[in-house]
Amino acid sequence: MSTAAYHHIHLIAIGGSIMHNLALALHRKGLKVTGSDDEIFEPAKSRLAADGILPEQEGWFPEKLNPLPDAVIVGMHARPDNPELLYAQEHGVPIFSFPEFIYEQSKNKQRIVIAGSHGKTSITSIILHVLKYHHRLFDYAVGAQLEGFDLMVKLTEEAPIIIIEGDEYLSSPIQRVPKFHKYHHHIGVMSGISWDHINVFPTEENYREQFRIFAEMTPKAGTLIYNQDDEQVQEVCVPNNSDVQYIGYTIHEHKIKKSGKTVLKTKKDDVEIQLFGEHNLRNISAAKEVCKQIGIKGQAFYEALATFKGAARRLEKIGENEHTLVYKDFAHAPSKLKATSEALKKQYPERQLVACLELHTFSSLNKDFLPQYYHTFLAPDVKIVYFNPKTLEHKRMPPLDPKDLKAAFGDDEIMVLTDNQALQDYLLNTNWKDKNLLMMTSGTFGNLDLQQLAHTITAS
Repeated sequence: MSTAAYHHIHLIAIGGSIMHNLALALHRKGLKVTGSDDEIFEPAKSRLAADGILPEQEGWFPEKLNPLPDAVIVGMHARPDNPELLYAQEHGVPIFSFPEFIYEQSKNKQRIVIAGSHGKTSITSIILHVLKYHHRLFDYAVGAQLEGFDLMVKLTEEAPIIIIEGDEYLSSPIQRVPKFHKYHHHIGVMSGISWDHINVFPTEENYREQFRIFAEMTPKAGTLIYNQDDEQVQEVCVPNNSDVQYIGYTIHEHKIKKSGKTVLKTKKDDVEIQLFGEHNLRNISAAKEVCKQIGIKGQAFYEALATFKGAARRLEKIGENEHTLVYKDFAHAPSKLKATSEALKKQYPERQLVACLELHTFSSLNKDFLPQYYHTFLAPDVKIVYFNPKTLEHKRMPPLDPKDLKAAFGDDEIMVLTDNQALQDYLLNTNWKDKNLLMMTSGTFGNLDLQQLAHTITAS
């Protein structure tokens, strides 16, 4: 059923990163869009308000579903006993999770789903950039903001393909299966497996099994593109179905100039790119294989890639002068922490690296999960781990002892801070000559203004 069959769609938990993008996309197609949430943060708040669909007040109001909408889309942030959800169930309104709705809108398209514990946003973003550069017609759903794209969800009748970032987190509060199981891919990508989301996948085996299911869902005449350097990926992507095309990829051949720029070696010419780090060189290889499958060959791919600046918050440069660079990265999982910090140190070996990690997610603050960080933070010269005790209280988790944290990381040199003012003071009082700064978090460092911090550091 296309969106043309709907007149009114109601979104429960409309303020989510991907949910508010879907709300805006549907609204701009001319549908009546309503929604609710108990908390809406920026930038979702301003974006929804600009389009006139920001809920008048935060909270849940079943009366919004009277008269009944044609469909309800429920986000993972809602609870199973959500009053609006219960009302929709009682009155027989069609209810979709986000991935179910995307699948329903793309049944007649070739579906390309990028999965993995890390790298999926970057791979998806590269593919979108290349397709847009070459004026291809495509739909998409991706979690991160990308330069040149207003919305991160696009659903049309005309596009023959859709590119989807395949999150392994649960689909909805009433559909506790990974989102990427619901898209039914024709072409699948698996970038890496590193245990995460301990609150819903209590063991490493249970987490890995979700990726095995994804791999085995690849259909007859389908394609599975996988990171051949990742042992866990290899374990679940064993070519065991003769009806499926299996394509392994590795780090793209390259060299690093003295200027810190990375250059790709290709069959024709060297191509200077704006990304760096071994993880990104793998991401590029994955994106290249996808693009090849949909008709964009080597030189056309490289031409577009040379203009790609990266996805927002993925190793994003936010400040620079002649002797200092400041980066922020959406990193919290151990594998991301290791890859990002090692990449920046390797790219600028002559400079000291000061790196700060905020523990913010349920997994990263969980004492049982913390040993996964052992020796993942060795690359920086100065290592800071920050967490906000209020975050632990909000998540109803026990307090963390800095000694236990250092032991989990296997490094007594780590500086542990729990006050963002103390963190800011330390960074502003550091001599930044021939030093780079890397700030890694999926949170906000207690609402620390990183852009202003970078400006102050690089202005000195």
